[in-house]
Amino acid sequence: MKIATWNVNSIKVRLPNLLAWLKDAEPDVVCLQELKCVDEAFPRSQVEDAGYNVETHGQKTYNGVAILSKSPLEDVTRGLPGMEDDEQARYLEGLVPAGDQMLRIASIYLPNGNPAPGPKYDYKLDWMEKLAAHAEALLAYEEPLALTGDYNVIPTPDDVHDAAAWADDALFRPDTLKAFRTIANLGLTDAFRACHTTPHRYSFWDYQAGAWQKDNGIRIDHLMLSAHAADRLVSCDIDKYVRDWEKPSDHVPVWAELDFD
Repeated sequence: MKIATWNVNSIKVRLPNLLAWLKDAEPDVVCLQELKCVDEAFPRSQVEDAGYNVETHGQKTYNGVAILSKSPLEDVTRGLPGMEDDEQARYLEGLVPAGDQMLRIASIYLPNGNPAPGPKYDYKLDWMEKLAAHAEALLAYEEPLALTGDYNVIPTPDDVHDAAAWADDALFRPDTLKAFRTIANLGLTDAFRACHTTPHRYSFWDYQAGAWQKDNGIRIDHLMLSAHAADRLVSCDIDKYVRDWEKPSDHVPVWAELDFD
């Protein structure tokens, strides 16, 4: 079973790339972030024609998350529990068949948090605290779980081209890393790091200052797996080549293969 996450940075702009990648990569489940559209504006028919069921949690112009699955999703949750007053569409969760089991999977677009310190950073830390509480509740079910998405967190200096340049950024501040460790330490495995120890592999390159050409990137898109999913982890990688396509997102897909046979 192949699962993936991809911040497409506007589904309207990125639809041709998404459809091309779906055909090329053939994932079973894909979590998308930063749709930048309301639910009604999502190109549902084109994605369904590509063989996927679609669940969305969108909003106008900003944010927005989706889950595309070859099998219908069940028990769908829109919005992060504990953040009921949050008007930003950043969390979508559902159950998908995985062999003779079910995999619970979430598409997460965690707040950026800049400028930090400030209200946006406070919102980020609050959001991460609520995510930790919800993750702990989900882990109590002792079922395969994948919390995937754009976490807007650089976990370690190995995940950034120039750590010093990001030292004061909301993606790499000590409080951010502490909050991320709190989530991971609940019993979640970073799928990419479980498969690769090589430093400086990235999932995001800014559009500015030739970041892509210089490989000046960061790894902020993560597949966090419960023990019941991590035990089935076969492989994980980053489809870096997609960043070289015409009109690319500044993020690329990250995927993992899980063996549920």
